[in-house]
Amino acid sequence: MKLTTRNIVTMGVLCALSVVLVYFIRFPIFPAAPFLEYDAGDIPIIIGTFMFGPIPGLLMTVAVSLIQAFTVSAGSGIIGATMHILATGSLVLVAGLIYRRKKTLLSAIIALACGVVAWNISMIFWNLLFTPIFMNVPRSVVAGMLAPVIVPFNLIKSSVNAFIGIFLFKSLWNYDLSGGRIVEAREGE
Repeated sequence: MKLTTRNIVTMGVLCALSVVLVYFIRFPIFPAAPFLEYDAGDIPIIIGTFMFGPIPGLLMTVAVSLIQAFTVSAGSGIIGATMHILATGSLVLVAGLIYRRKKTLLSAIIALACGVVAWNISMIFWNLLFTPIFMNVPRSVVAGMLAPVIVPFNLIKSSVNAFIGIFLFKSLWNYDLSGGRIVEAREGE
């Protein structure tokens, strides 16, 4: 990725949009774990990852997580920011690395599916490590929450955001963001 002023501004706008989405769209999915809230903040990061690559996607994840930790998600603090970086970071790194090899719609779908799997596998470990500290409970309590609450939550959140992200990215697929015009269909559609 070329680090142009336009790219930096676009990434900044996507980060700002992510924070705004978290502010307006967030709600708990499972009453047993109200601290696990769905939010749509990962959607702009997914789009940015497909536009610019895995490392810029990870940098956007870190920036958004830190901003959220001190603003809209201040209640979860540094643990919440760390968990967001680890979860979304695993998705964007895996998806971005796969997608940059072949930029087709099928590749994007496969990349996101692999990213969702990476998110969910990694979050089993990270939840066992960080959630007991966050909740101030024994690890056995968190282990008991994995199958009925934490894993389903992570599957729902990552899958919904990936689906919406690919849908929105596909709608931008034929739009040349650097020149602001419609271009010919890309190879592999």
